[in-house]
Amino acid sequence: MQVLRIASRECGILVKNPIYLFCMVLFPITVLMFFVSMMKNGQPVDMPVGVVDLDNTSTTHALVRKLDSFQSSHVVGHYATMSDARQAIQRNEIYAFIYFPEGTTEALLSSRQPKISFYYSYSSVTAGALLYRDLKTISTLGSAAVGQATMRAKGFTDKQISTFLQPIVVDLHPINNPWVNYNVYLSTMIVPGLFLLFIFLVTTYSIGTELKFNDAKQWMSMADNNIYIALTGKLLPQFLIFVSLFMFYIYYVFGHLGFPHPGGTARLVALSVLTVLAAQGFGVFAFGLFPSLRMSMSICSLWAMLSFTTAGSTFPIQAMDTPIQALAQLFPLRHYYMTYQICIFNGYPLTDALYHIGMLALFALLPLFVVHIIRKAMLEYVYIP
Repeated sequence: MQVLRIASRECGILVKNPIYLFCMVLFPITVLMFFVSMMKNGQPVDMPVGVVDLDNTSTTHALVRKLDSFQSSHVVGHYATMSDARQAIQRNEIYAFIYFPEGTTEALLSSRQPKISFYYSYSSVTAGALLYRDLKTISTLGSAAVGQATMRAKGFTDKQISTFLQPIVVDLHPINNPWVNYNVYLSTMIVPGLFLLFIFLVTTYSIGTELKFNDAKQWMSMADNNIYIALTGKLLPQFLIFVSLFMFYIYYVFGHLGFPHPGGTARLVALSVLTVLAAQGFGVFAFGLFPSLRMSMSICSLWAMLSFTTAGSTFPIQAMDTPIQALAQLFPLRHYYMTYQICIFNGYPLTDALYHIGMLALFALLPLFVVHIIRKAMLEYVYIP
């Protein structure tokens, strides 16, 4: 009954303070819609590229048309010199350009290996990688087209020509994401990561404001100074709201948008519940280490931001320095993402992710190490702005 009375009191606080409405409902849903819709095409399309065509023949025109037909590339300008094209890249008007020197077609037809150059900006990694692929393909197509025409004139069959031009055929099979959809890779890490940020901050804020507004003793008296009952009653409404938020995320992303999840919905739900508990546990632990509203929220903000680097979705942890690999284990998002990747995205057994599941459970139990500090702070400390 004490837990329910404290939970009812907490519900009243949540309703009266608009900060909770924004940080627990409006901002998380806005974040979800923003990132999912921003990458709705799966990959960047129609990125601007330029052409410097000093050869100006039907062969180079055909190559430019093929480049423009690629999904990622869109030819937006022809430049008279390389200097003009370089300045266009510097002005962010284009991401890349291809250069056909004078005599390109003639050299191709006489098998003298002309040099076709392409330049691309890698300030944006995704744009640079995709455009590099398109530009390299165009460069290869030029020599292949000439070689194909020459071999046909000599009487070779299409099968012989294909074997000569491409002796090894690469058969790619992207597992569980055959579309190479960046939305599937990134939104499933960024959105839960930002959810964890809000959980960290709301948890520490709700405990710290008990001191700030001189309500700590009233809160503790409702639990007969039992810090376990006090924390359980306070965090219960927040837990239910954040779990509901994760359920909406699961429905929208994996149900409505159809993101692949061979591991099944039940595992997603269980992982979400455990992750919310882990994030709340870390928030309580941060406040216990630094029983100050300002300091604990600063620690949680820093931890949440570093989580995106240590999650391992964009740069593998195994490629980082050994100390960073060790520090990565201290971030709940790392273990959420690895469990999701192993058991849900790839559908492997839960036993393959026992370490990460255990780490999430350990984060949920962290408050046990600092509850005595929080109890002392609520009963004895005076809030200092």
